[in-house]
Amino acid sequence: MPSPTTWQIRGRELSLERPLVMGVVNVTPDSFSDGGRFQTSSAALAHAARLVAEGADIVDVGGESTRPQGAEVVPTDEELRRVLPVIQTLAAERPELVISVDTMKAAVAEAALAAGAHIVNDVSGLRLDAEMAHVCAAAGAGVVVMHSRGGVTDMATFAHADYDDFLAEMLAELAERVRTAERAGVPRAAIAVDPGIGFSKRTEHSLRALACLERLTPWGLPIVVGASRKRFIGQLTGQANAAQRVYGSVGAAVMAYERGAHVLRVHDVAATRQALDVAAAIRDAGADR
Repeated sequence: MPSPTTWQIRGRELSLERPLVMGVVNVTPDSFSDGGRFQTSSAALAHAARLVAEGADIVDVGGESTRPQGAEVVPTDEELRRVLPVIQTLAAERPELVISVDTMKAAVAEAALAAGAHIVNDVSGLRLDAEMAHVCAAAGAGVVVMHSRGGVTDMATFAHADYDDFLAEMLAELAERVRTAERAGVPRAAIAVDPGIGFSKRTEHSLRALACLERLTPWGLPIVVGASRKRFIGQLTGQANAAQRVYGSVGAAVMAYERGAHVLRVHDVAATRQALDVAAAIRDAGADR
């Protein structure tokens, strides 16, 4: 099956002819990557504006951290309090902007979609809330289905990172999550897949997933990769501080794009956008050789 050229998201057709950058807006006090710098609505909105100015095609707004150490479930009402004002304001002030909500709760997804979001980015792969796929289908939302194991408190740890054949198991589990979305009525054209870099994966697993990203290409679905500032980059570069992993993150994004990724979810938009534009130009220059 050929690589997709568009992604259907709530009445919009998002072109995949160039690599897209999804900028991260964590409206949380405990994010692993930015330490709660944008936990107020005003700070989050200012950050979103900066990401758009730097070249973000999509803004991904999340109110629940899945950090590797000490992640806790956020009550639904608190998650709504964090993300809804940001999404509502972005949708009202920037109607052209594509907005994603990063949530594992159907109630949060439903409210965010009503407020103007276009995409639901569920890092549980529709596992943790049985209503999530139905909510997405009813709203016509774009859906990012990610591979992970476990719950909020341990999915980003190594607690479930035991595999007999990592690649085969990851692909089989992710394929089942896609089938779950389709059974609930989500059109295949609205589904994107994410191998879940760093989620229930040791460094060797994350590297293997990125190196073999082309195994997802035959599915004919948009491929999303979120390797930005992840722990494996810190282990490879010796950077314990997540904010100091920019260069390694950009390298991972470019290699993911070269292996078939369409959407790169990142914290450092300007650096990634520039690198991807150059990578895309080089690829295009060699397309007719």
